[in-house]
Amino acid sequence: MVASGEKKGKVILAYSGGLDTSCILLWLIEQGYEVVAYMADVGQEEDFEAARAKAMKCGAVGFHLADLKREFVEELIYPAVQCNAIYENVYLLGTSLARPVIARGMIEAAVKEDCDFVSHGCTGKGNDQVRFELAFYGLAPNIKVIAPWRLPEFYERFAGRTALLDYAAKNGIPVTQTAAKPWSTDENLFHISYEAGILEDPNQTPPDDMWKLTVSPQKAPEQPEQVHIEFAKGLPVKVTFPADKKEVTDAVEIFLTLNALARRHGVGRIDIVENRFIGVKSRGCYESPAATILRVAHMDLEGLTLDRNVRALRDQFITRELSQILYNGFFFSPEREFVTAAIPASQKTVNGLVRLKLYKGNVIVEGRDADEGLYDAKFSSMDEMGGFEPTATSGFIEISSIRIKAWGRQNVKRGQGGVTPKDVYHRE
Repeated sequence: MVASGEKKGKVILAYSGGLDTSCILLWLIEQGYEVVAYMADVGQEEDFEAARAKAMKCGAVGFHLADLKREFVEELIYPAVQCNAIYENVYLLGTSLARPVIARGMIEAAVKEDCDFVSHGCTGKGNDQVRFELAFYGLAPNIKVIAPWRLPEFYERFAGRTALLDYAAKNGIPVTQTAAKPWSTDENLFHISYEAGILEDPNQTPPDDMWKLTVSPQKAPEQPEQVHIEFAKGLPVKVTFPADKKEVTDAVEIFLTLNALARRHGVGRIDIVENRFIGVKSRGCYESPAATILRVAHMDLEGLTLDRNVRALRDQFITRELSQILYNGFFFSPEREFVTAAIPASQKTVNGLVRLKLYKGNVIVEGRDADEGLYDAKFSSMDEMGGFEPTATSGFIEISSIRIKAWGRQNVKRGQGGVTPKDVYHRE
């Protein structure tokens, strides 16, 4: 394919090696741009050399590959684990978490390559266009963005994935998507997502061969497998397998090890309809293996070690706000800096060990232990006083009931409620 005559400048493209970005790379060259392909290794299972070869074959003038796995785990994943980040009580934010590190690496490469533009392959209806572009502007306020899926000359030519597949075939671009399996995927160390194609029907059950990371729970081993996770200040610092005494302490290795464990036991699948930031609903399927284990373990340990009011404030403010910030793409913002600064203070006491077993898609807590836990067995026991005087509760209840009694009396006066002892004991 020969590019048009006028050169428009150099652009760095967030390149995945998949259908969309391979077609976009070639299309940008047709429009007169020099294209540098950028890939971030955030733990996806990818043949990076094959992707490089494909990009260069399509006409890219350069290719950047950045290993961002450690940065991804330590700077994005672990703070999310510490505050139990979750969107709409289901989605663990795997795609959202990866975008800030990819965008940062991409801007660094753009500066090195002296690029005039940055580009991406995000759909014009999705969240990722917002996440990437807000990150670009937060890092490089004067950068210019080319978003092909929002340009009429692009989306009118490529009305859907069938048109992209035809374009790829005509130009000799090898792709993994087919007409039979047209869904779009995004993979990283944390998770993989599936969207589009037959998944756009929310009542369509995902086919068994769609799931890539995890074995089906029905086909998982018949025997459960145990694992112990040790936390320090809310961060996983050691994973131990009691069966063979294997221990892992490196941050990236911990995540990879838990991923492998969860995958073979069918842990981490979800299928949801979520609310995108731009206002439309979207059906998405996700696999988040290690993340699911860590969330269960961390939340359980907090029950033993975290003060009640601290936990409530963290859940209401930090967890909710950071989850929204991540999902909506405002990572490089003053509010994100403010919210994440509060996370370490909430995790000072979250130190201890959680014992778990995995069985056919389930993460089951078998026990937990902490030297500085706030739980006192003697204080809570039904079998001994343990320093707690039960008569003290009478005053507690009396004080707590003052406003409840007042509310009840007013309801009786208004005829809106209230019952007499006779009403309670003599109902039919």
